Amino acid sequence: MIVNKLEEIFNTERDVEWGNGRSRRLLIKKDGMGYSLTDTIVNAGTESLLEYKNHMEACYCIEGEGEVEVDGIVYPIFPGTVYALDKHDKHYLRAKTFLRLICVFTPALQGNESHNLQKNGASSY
Repeated sequence: MIVNKLEEIFNTERDVEWGNGRSRRLLIKKDGMGYSLTDTIVNAGTESLLEYKNHMEACYCIEGEGEVEVDGIVYPIFPGTVYALDKHDKHYLRAKTFLRLICVFTPALQGNESHNLQKNGASSY
């Protein structure tokens, strides 16, 4: 049985600054579940060009407003929206307000991954 509490993850190695926000890694590879579960914060007013070449990701918005853009198509994000990057899609994630997402990655994250956000290329891990 694994029990992790968000408030116990703050300021630990599972509380990762990822470039334009924070990722609180509730489940990581060493937990042995085969996937990761994160509580991710995206800072208001930010834009991130991202691509996960080694992971599939699904995100469920629980707070805030933003958008994800894939292949020139913009999809609004607001509480109750889920989006899944099922083709390792290169995408822009934009936060209009403080944005909070619950994300699942497969295969599982090691736990210390962070983005190297660049203007001309997608950050990847």
